[in-house]
Amino acid sequence: MASLGVTAEGQVTLKQDLLQHLGVKPGERVDVEKLPNGEVRLRAARPAGNIEGFFHALDGKVSLQKPLTIDEMNDIAAAGWAGTSGGA
Repeated sequence: MASLGVTAEGQVTLKQDLLQHLGVKPGERVDVEKLPNGEVRLRAARPAGNIEGFFHALDGKVSLQKPLTIDEMNDIAAAGWAGTSGGA
């Protein structure tokens, strides 16, 4: 189990190996859920949406603020086929 220090401002910095375990890169976000008994659950934040929204972004039924990159398309498709949230 990792032990992390708390700064005077009440902040905690996650070590690189924990971020890698979560699959979180710099600039991305994490979700924190409060559990009973003073425990928390930490997860990588995933974009909301679904694979159908992704397909509609491709066929023009949904308009995007900016075009998707190939990497974004790959990430969305992988999440959609895996049954997790992902989409435009």
